[in-house]
Amino acid sequence: MKQKKEFVVIGLGRFGGNLCKELTDTGVEVVAIDKDPERIQEYSSIVSHAVEIDAIDEESLKSIGIRNFDCVVVSIGEDLQASILITLILKEMDIKQVWVKARNEYHQKVLEKIGADRIIHPERDMARRIAHHIGSDKVTDYIEISKHYSIVEIIASNKLAGKTLNQLDVQDKFHCTIVAIKKNENDISIIPSLDTVIDLNDILVTIGKNTDLERFEDLRV
Repeated sequence: MKQKKEFVVIGLGRFGGNLCKELTDTGVEVVAIDKDPERIQEYSSIVSHAVEIDAIDEESLKSIGIRNFDCVVVSIGEDLQASILITLILKEMDIKQVWVKARNEYHQKVLEKIGADRIIHPERDMARRIAHHIGSDKVTDYIEISKHYSIVEIIASNKLAGKTLNQLDVQDKFHCTIVAIKKNENDISIIPSLDTVIDLNDILVTIGKNTDLERFEDLRV
């Protein structure tokens, strides 16, 4: 029985390389693939295995037992043709999950048509997170779940401080749900009870429709 999840990252550019480091830090077994020997050398001491192959070659992928992995991330940036061909090969090999970094909307449309399980837009997504930070001094973080729904971390203002979740009735008034309250790094309440009292500057981890979250950020309670 497997004890750890196992991922393959194809393409060790800036995004793929950083992804390898982050996955390894969380205890995930990572196989890094690139056709550049210098990049393989750079990451050989970081990941579980670093393999120098051209991922467009189906036989090379089979030789490392790629079907046995939980997820393959295609993080090739500039070469759209290689990204698309590799994705197509992986899907035809019945890989469980194929996640692909998309360069633009055109790239995304092609990836959707050939069956990519998840499409990643790192630059666009980071830009949106930064925009939310800049646009509201009440929001400390933002994660997009879908086109219309997100999770935001909202700083509790004077309007919320001293009130219980039951008194605020966020779900009824704003159709949002506070799924956690962070008072500090060591004091985090997951699925807080309705009698939980909110203190000034608590971080409210809130999920909901974007338009409803914006209303809640305005704190017109």
